[in-house]
Amino acid sequence: MKFLKNLTACVSCTFLVLLVQSCGDDTVSPPSYGSNLSSVSEFPASSSDIAPLSSDNPQSSSEVVAGSSSSLFEIMSSDGLSSAVSLSSSSVAELLSSITEVSSSAVSSATAVLSSTVPSLSSAVQSSSSEQPRSSSQTPSSSSAKPLQLDFYNGADISEVQEYERSNSKFYDVDGKESDIFTILKNHGFNSIRLRTFVSPKAKYGYAASGCGHDAEAYGDKDHVVAYAKKVKAAGMGLLVDIHYSDVWADPGKQIIPERWRGVNNADAMADSVYAYTKDLMNALKAADATPDMVQIGNETTPGILIHKPNSKTDCWGNGVDKAATSVNGDMGTAAGKANAAKYFNAGIKAVKEVSPTTKTVLHIERIRQANTVTWWMGVIFDDYKIPADVMGFSAYTAYGDGAPDSWMNLFNTVTTKYSMLEFIVAEYNGGDSDNHYKFDNSRQKTREKVQTLNRWIGTFFWEPTIGGAWGPALFDKRGKDYYANKDAFKEFF
Repeated sequence: MKFLKNLTACVSCTFLVLLVQSCGDDTVSPPSYGSNLSSVSEFPASSSDIAPLSSDNPQSSSEVVAGSSSSLFEIMSSDGLSSAVSLSSSSVAELLSSITEVSSSAVSSATAVLSSTVPSLSSAVQSSSSEQPRSSSQTPSSSSAKPLQLDFYNGADISEVQEYERSNSKFYDVDGKESDIFTILKNHGFNSIRLRTFVSPKAKYGYAASGCGHDAEAYGDKDHVVAYAKKVKAAGMGLLVDIHYSDVWADPGKQIIPERWRGVNNADAMADSVYAYTKDLMNALKAADATPDMVQIGNETTPGILIHKPNSKTDCWGNGVDKAATSVNGDMGTAAGKANAAKYFNAGIKAVKEVSPTTKTVLHIERIRQANTVTWWMGVIFDDYKIPADVMGFSAYTAYGDGAPDSWMNLFNTVTTKYSMLEFIVAEYNGGDSDNHYKFDNSRQKTREKVQTLNRWIGTFFWEPTIGGAWGPALFDKRGKDYYANKDAFKEFF
């Protein structure tokens, strides 16, 4: 027994030394996409109604296509193309076992000793981390660590709502009673939430850059997304995380490489960055008991992904950009760009699945009004490059010429039939027919109901119910700093 006690004490000391040494180490080991890892900066830093661009930030169709490769948009414009340390006793035991071969009783004894000291070490590390976002101060504890099993995701993207908490905005249901946003949405049949995230939104040209209207905090960064994802899960709702792989809006008009990755000079190293960033985000969500049901690998990536760099004329929304070097850009209008984009999509998917094999991976484009563009894009991604995504998502905006739900059905049926291994979602819709206008013609209801009739179509996500714009009006009326559910708008839900 004396021998075992001595051995236990020795192992405990050894483990504590290794633990302290490892506190500053990277937590992700990149895959073997490339060997040039010295140039890769993978991990995100800790941490008003401006009209967004395209669908997340929709503008006119002429502005949407600006800045993308001419070769791609010649195709698209044709008329015929309509973490702190947190260790449990079990994980301590695993680490002790890997440090040295000891008897099971010794490991058990060491685990018992360390279980009382590791929590205090974890707290110390957490207290020294950067300040947490304001929205996390009242984050309820999550009741769902694993993805939910939903037959149909009736969802809404409420990413900007977390910013309203700063001004203590209140929400009121159609009966005039104050409630929280999650309860109101659930009262009307919504069961899922979509949250967007940016790599370094506080960086220059980022979403939360100084003077860009969202600069009070690093809105959209990892810390804020994790904090709000915990609220989604605590509300018992499904979660789709939309990774923009940019510091600002990524859409058909621009796919700007994050500031921290702009020094990367080859596609393999860029894929390593995508992998490491995605895995770090997923690990943070999982550690917070907020594992997503679905993760979007890119946002509206019709032209490709990680294509552009900003210049002195680039504005707060990412307009006015230059194309990055051929060696790294994922412009799908070129042969090299297609190959690069495939690496980046694969890297993101790999990272998600390594952390949570049951989380569905989603790819996302717009242009459903141009059927040949959709079939071309899916042919490149799924036929030529065999990208192993689980779900294909589309933006569907009547106000941008996509037509009413009835007109989507032929295309949706076509892709469903051809790609029998995929599931599908409408990742964004509103139903508005023009700038901040809606006919109340049941288009929103039809979007959900018609999609539900299709085989393997598993969800629809209304884009930002608190924000109106060129894509259509909101579901809530803003009065001062507060938001009131519009009775007519919510009639088309439940």
